Amino acid sequence: MRVSPLLPLVFALGLTACGDAGGGGETTTTSTLPRATATGGILSTSNEPAKQLFGPVQTASRQAPESFGGYSQGCLAGAVQLPETGPTWQAMRLSRNRNWGHPDLISYVQRLSARAAAQPGWAGLYVGDMSQPRGGPMSSGHASHQLGLDVDIWMLPPKRLDLSAAERESLSSISTRRANGAYVNDNWTRAHHEVIKAAASDPAVARIFVFAGAKVQMCKDEKGDRAWLRKVRPWYGHHYHFHVRLACPQGDRTCVDQAPPPPGDGCADAEEWVDNILNPPPPDPNAKPAPPRPAITLADLPNQCASVLRSQ
Repeated sequence: MRVSPLLPLVFALGLTACGDAGGGGETTTTSTLPRATATGGILSTSNEPAKQLFGPVQTASRQAPESFGGYSQGCLAGAVQLPETGPTWQAMRLSRNRNWGHPDLISYVQRLSARAAAQPGWAGLYVGDMSQPRGGPMSSGHASHQLGLDVDIWMLPPKRLDLSAAERESLSSISTRRANGAYVNDNWTRAHHEVIKAAASDPAVARIFVFAGAKVQMCKDEKGDRAWLRKVRPWYGHHYHFHVRLACPQGDRTCVDQAPPPPGDGCADAEEWVDNILNPPPPDPNAKPAPPRPAITLADLPNQCASVLRSQ
């Protein structure tokens, strides 16, 4: 009997499903995190969703850079904004104001984009969502991206890096999957393989999320060092972009890492995902709908997140 590919990853990686725009959500054992209090300043004393507090804030806090909590239940102090355009990158969808991150993430995007620019047909990278100016829950698209340590990299190879703000809102990435993610399509190139390999080979990276067919294809094509494949994990969606997650920065004592990926290159696991896509198991007749999750409130986040919001 085939087992849904969701189950082994939920238990082995601590993941929760999330939308294509975000991906790679992560469950933190929140009982171990200190709680915030919603009193004074710009904070509300009600139990409204924390996304309503973090989303409207337009600038970073004036604090030392630090990530607090887990990837799907935390916030970010002292964020840095990725410049809208650099020598080898452009930030996309500027209206979302999500091109912020921990300084480690900014440095990572810059060095990865330089490596991408060495690939044929790639002028660098189109950079999708990172984090909000103070991290925290978002109003749409992502369960994670709350610590300033996640970034979505478009699958569309940049031909030019002089897009206007309007073009960055209207231009779309390309899908690289077929058969619901069981295989790559004709948009997939060896350069995509090399860019993801470069992304995963960086020691700062904890995980990369991409659709299962891409992971299987990279497993077939890689003839050299395969150690980097361990970090590349299959996940739903992630065919218009791949999602990079950095490990917690050294010294950020309240930042909560995910457990490491299982040993090995993970290729057999990706093949099981593909098998389940092509031959889905029958639905469980006794399964009950999962109850909706309550929205994360400020009280669900680490205590430091209250001061992050209050900081001017």
